[in-house]
Amino acid sequence: MALLRQLCVERRGWIAATEFEDGIAATNLLPGPASTQLAILTAWRLRGTAGALVGGFCFIVPGLALILALAALFLAGSPPLWVRGAAAGAGAAVAAVAVQAATALVPGSWRRAGTARPARARWAAYALAGAVAAALTGPWLVLVLVACGLVETAIRAWPATEPGRAFAWPVPLALAVPAAGGLLALAWVALKVGALSYGGGFVIIPLMQADAVEHYHWMTDGQFLNAVALGQITPGPVVQTVAVVGYAAAGVPGGLLAAAVAFAPSFLFVILGGPRFDAIRADARVQGFFTGAGPAVIGAIAGSAVPLALVLQHAWQYGVLGAAALWLLAAGRGVVSTLLGAGALGVVAALTGWAL
Repeated sequence: MALLRQLCVERRGWIAATEFEDGIAATNLLPGPASTQLAILTAWRLRGTAGALVGGFCFIVPGLALILALAALFLAGSPPLWVRGAAAGAGAAVAAVAVQAATALVPGSWRRAGTARPARARWAAYALAGAVAAALTGPWLVLVLVACGLVETAIRAWPATEPGRAFAWPVPLALAVPAAGGLLALAWVALKVGALSYGGGFVIIPLMQADAVEHYHWMTDGQFLNAVALGQITPGPVVQTVAVVGYAAAGVPGGLLAAAVAFAPSFLFVILGGPRFDAIRADARVQGFFTGAGPAVIGAIAGSAVPLALVLQHAWQYGVLGAAALWLLAAGRGVVSTLLGAGALGVVAALTGWAL
């Protein structure tokens, strides 16, 4: 986002700084990768629908090409020993990355809750509900997030609700609709990822894991951890992880299909909703919904660390996880250096004879 602002606001003067800041606020109200949506929105403000399509395509494709190339290496039938070690090491650090991603979101969300004691108590309750749901409920997590948003909206709207007037909020994409096998199932999973990833990609990790590993058996738990790590190391949002899932399910065509379907909602949200962003931001119900859903999302991101850590298969991976947690949370270092370092430790573990 900082680079996008430097290029489009400061260097080229394509849009005003105030417009760019409004764009950040608007895209943070939407499910999906905020950085991608901000790029699409910036291009839309500059050149309309055609600009949005070109800008979004150019923002997504470099990272997508790289992550598919790495997926081919890491998900090969019999990859070299050092590749398996790097994958196991990087995958071990993913749970720590999830916790770090959650803690980074806490200050802004806490300020948004306000200073009133009841509001802050509800914030803590929503965060706890999200954490428990992410750890235990798998694909039903999103329903908990929506419920938290609806509860907060109802609490805020209750004094002003007219007698006999019902309050309604659109319910997101249903999770229980069965999907057929093959590419249709893959498209369904990718659609859920793109349409339900409130607050960033990590919140849909439990949902994606339940589908890719437990329901459709496209990949193992270890391979899924590799996919999440690749989504962090490569350029672009964590949602790119779905391309690795698609590759595991149906090769390169599956990866391209999954990415296309997952990012389609971002384009639709911006192109269809762009003219209404200012009105949406000003709507008290929208603000109330995200005030409730926001802390639940943070809790869910932190809670996703539990299933991610439980699938580790080797004792040395827990040592890598502990080192990654210290590097990220205590030393305040970056995610990419953490995952690359964890991968390097995995290579050492593999080459020195530790089991893989």
